[in-house]
Amino acid sequence: MKFGFLSGCLQDMTLEEKMAYAHSVGFNAMDVSCWPKENSRDYSGSDIDVENLTDEEAEKIIADEKKYDVEISSLAYYDNMLHPDANVRKQYADHLRAVIKAAGRLGVPLVGCFIGKNQTKSLQANFDDFEAIFTDFVKLAEENNVKLMIENCPMPGWQEDGLPGTISYSPELWDEMFKRVPSKNFGLNFDPSHLRWLHIDYLKAIRDYKDRIFHVDAKDVIVDEEKFHYYGIFGKKLNRQHEEDLGFWTPVIPGVGDINWSQLYNTLKEVGFDTYLSIEHEDRRFAANNDEIKAGLEYSYNHLNPIINEFK
Repeated sequence: MKFGFLSGCLQDMTLEEKMAYAHSVGFNAMDVSCWPKENSRDYSGSDIDVENLTDEEAEKIIADEKKYDVEISSLAYYDNMLHPDANVRKQYADHLRAVIKAAGRLGVPLVGCFIGKNQTKSLQANFDDFEAIFTDFVKLAEENNVKLMIENCPMPGWQEDGLPGTISYSPELWDEMFKRVPSKNFGLNFDPSHLRWLHIDYLKAIRDYKDRIFHVDAKDVIVDEEKFHYYGIFGKKLNRQHEEDLGFWTPVIPGVGDINWSQLYNTLKEVGFDTYLSIEHEDRRFAANNDEIKAGLEYSYNHLNPIINEFK
């Protein structure tokens, strides 16, 4: 299993500089952020300009992977592919197609994205749109020898009241998702932290969906059960401090939250998962600058790497 991190957390560094840093720590993989150069998404990054990728740039990226012994596990682009504005939705779709094609050119096995949700339509209508749109995306991925995967984040920040902004955050919805788009090239970028705050058993989910888990996000969370019982399952509604503030859960770096990583990693090995584990750094306490971000990454590396070695 390769161990890395999502590259977008580090700012004002080239992709080669990030690979060199990853190698110096001991990482041997990297999930590369590939949002458009001009975008306003939080936690985004644009380490490869996929829409303007030249042959020379592609060759350099492949050479740098070998130079630093850092394999690109996935190209990451997470936006609302069911956005209610048709023009915005087309922009997002065009960019995702460019990401998929770039992954094929670079020999990267996976592309990660969101499904999203059109808040003006019913859930059934959203799944109808999803089926049409993602059948084409997955076909393009197959043509480029790439697998497409969905991260199971509810994205409460995409809806003003903090309710889910995607149709792909729970096992119930995964069942519908895979029924609509059954290709074996379509699966999950599995994030246990979201399941934890949703009070879904993430170990059972690993066992139940083992054939659909392509990549695992190493992200942790602290759930305050007392506040959960105050705010309820729909979360905080008044005086929210930011888009993710539902009052009872906080994303943190792996090793300081609720996820039992030894248990999780052992379960992954039990089901035969052997591809990629990747830190997604969204801990606001380690985010003021690159030095703090690196401190967070290295803390998590030092917490997780012994677990990985223990279960080899």
